[in-house]
Amino acid sequence: MKPALIDTDILSLFFRGNANVVAQFQAYLSIYPQINISIITYYEILSGLKHRDAQKQLAVFLEFSAQNVVLPLTEKSVTISAEIYADLRLQGIPVDDIDLLIAGVAIANNLILVTHNQRHFGRIQTLELQDWN
Repeated sequence: MKPALIDTDILSLFFRGNANVVAQFQAYLSIYPQINISIITYYEILSGLKHRDAQKQLAVFLEFSAQNVVLPLTEKSVTISAEIYADLRLQGIPVDDIDLLIAGVAIANNLILVTHNQRHFGRIQTLELQDWN
């Protein structure tokens, strides 16, 4: 199992107790010490919880984040994202900016992206994908 970056949809399923996702997290953590998420996923989860004023879930998420790795946007990851954006636009198959930034973080850090959103991320040829759902 290669090191992975967990996308927002998979992380949400984990927090909802999805049995398949929880089992995959346990298997991953038996090999690697921490879960990797991007700062974009951190933002998406945080903003959703704050919007709903879900204080208990927010506390659980913040504790989870403190114990794992939140990978930042870097010049390298953003450059990769911009290159993917330009390439896909030329092909007439644009992808959402948020997804491009997450993909850039995964590629820049040599990580497989674990996502259930195969339709959008599957357009990015240089990105390795897995679905733990």
